[in-house]
Amino acid sequence: MRAIVGINAVREALRARTPLAWIAVSRDRRDARIQDLISLARAAHVNVRFTAAADLDRLAGAAAAHHQGAVAQAEAKAVLDLEDLLADSPAGFLLALDGIEDPHNLGAIIRGACGAGVDGVLLPARRAVGLTETVERVSAGALEHVRVARVGNLVQALTTCQQSGWWLVGLDASAPRTLWDHDFTPRTVLVIGAEGKGLHALTRKRCDALVSIPLAPGVESLNASMAAGIVLYELVRQRRK
Repeated sequence: MRAIVGINAVREALRARTPLAWIAVSRDRRDARIQDLISLARAAHVNVRFTAAADLDRLAGAAAAHHQGAVAQAEAKAVLDLEDLLADSPAGFLLALDGIEDPHNLGAIIRGACGAGVDGVLLPARRAVGLTETVERVSAGALEHVRVARVGNLVQALTTCQQSGWWLVGLDASAPRTLWDHDFTPRTVLVIGAEGKGLHALTRKRCDALVSIPLAPGVESLNASMAAGIVLYELVRQRRK
């Protein structure tokens, strides 16, 4: 089981029809946001518990400072096999993350990926942050709407994507080609590297193309979530055009 912490995250879990055991809300809050949450829960036939702030702190655990008076109890986030994800990706748009270790970055990336309409996200099972409560909270509930495939070996998973007709495009600060010069309209797996380290050498070699984000003097690199967002929406812009 996992805790979903915060009004936005709980609301998105309800909207995504995530199986919830119950929702606990602060008995001291009567504002419109909490009332809306209660109404959504009851419409979804989810049990609502009214509890003291100290109990909510305990339920939220490490995220106690961010629960805003609402915590839900849910089953662990369902993850897919890569083959299932590839078989059902109508937008032709996947995101692969190569060793993201900061849960705040992962949560922000997942929120951006959800907004951009990705078919799913590939996450390594090792040497990368998992789908923690912090990731859930920072994604503000977007994690509930994004399909995730956990893969044992990212390079092997990318090879499988390649063999299935996907184009692998890695973000690399040293790449001479910018994201503006690349055609993102074919079926694409966008590969984002770890904070400060970028893509691992084997991952970089596996990519069909590498692109960079042009930066003005004084900035050597961008936060992983910011960089991911820029490239995600360049892909969206090209396809809409």
